[in-house]
Amino acid sequence: MSLEDELYDALVGTIETAKKSGYVPTYFTRMLEEYGGVETAKRLLATDEPQTGLFELWELGLLHESMEAVIWDNPRFHRLFSTAELEKVQRRLEELHYFK
Repeated sequence: MSLEDELYDALVGTIETAKKSGYVPTYFTRMLEEYGGVETAKRLLATDEPQTGLFELWELGLLHESMEAVIWDNPRFHRLFSTAELEKVQRRLEELHYFK
């Protein structure tokens, strides 16, 4: 399995966890199906503002299931992203007090 496939599977797993908590990330699911994991992440990281789904996960106590956390917590995925993208991941997580 390629690293790209591993990221995709990890992100699909976050969707399943979110659904169990009553949150259905429709937009994220659609993007993931259309673009795959890496391209979806890159597209979402290209925006200045985080997606509302990130805040939904935070409110549910599931920030660790966010796309950003999946990328950050799995250093193997870092090579799929630029330094600027990883800095944005870190900044978004810091703003929500992910690192304690």
